[in-house]
Amino acid sequence: MGRLNGKVAIVTGAGRGIGRATAKLFAAEGAKVAVLSFTPANVDTVVEEIKASGGTALGVPCDVSDVEQINAAIAKVVETYGRIDILVNNAFDPNAPFSSIIDLSVKQLQRNFEVGPIAYLRTMQACYPHLKASGVGRVINFGSMAGVVGLVGYGPYNMAKEAVRALMRTAAKEWGADKITVNNVLPVAETWGKEANVPAPTNPLGRYGSPDDDIAPVVLFLASKDAQFLTGYSLTPDGGWIIDNAR
Repeated sequence: MGRLNGKVAIVTGAGRGIGRATAKLFAAEGAKVAVLSFTPANVDTVVEEIKASGGTALGVPCDVSDVEQINAAIAKVVETYGRIDILVNNAFDPNAPFSSIIDLSVKQLQRNFEVGPIAYLRTMQACYPHLKASGVGRVINFGSMAGVVGLVGYGPYNMAKEAVRALMRTAAKEWGADKITVNNVLPVAETWGKEANVPAPTNPLGRYGSPDDDIAPVVLFLASKDAQFLTGYSLTPDGGWIIDNAR
């Protein structure tokens, strides 16, 4: 316990699933956590859960496809806590359209990019001066194994998630001199299986990962001092799925 004592963390998409699990674990490890999510009721619930467990949390409803809302949210976190040390970009719109490549339209693609790499870029840019001032800044973005393996029927989602990986690698090189690490997590989790309507898992461990027990601890590792020498890397808590789908 206490691996994030004194740190301020922002978690987007924190109203449910992996984001919720990550926000709660960060708070349990001593971080002051800003819970960002589109749905105010979900934000309130997670903040209440954190506070009930003795943690510190700030709820900020935010549509990450809106740059003004992003900037306002970051400003509110800094006003409240005075700093930002960790940024977790996990926001995902389950209603963003999926499509085969042959039927893919620019409109479908654009929505996936707006809530994916474009939103991630904007939050990273808004947080950058504060992460730099921290001296130990951490950025953890969420990609997807769907993009790595080219999951059929998920063209716009796959393209957006692979763009997140390119963003991560580039930022890791550019921001290394500022002592900011930038890494990706590519999970295969229970929530993904339910929301994306993908088939039953065929990975060696034979199951999807638990947001609380399997995915959030990996995010915590990347946010902690233990991962201070890792940057530009994609961790794949996927139960070994990547073994059969390596590229």
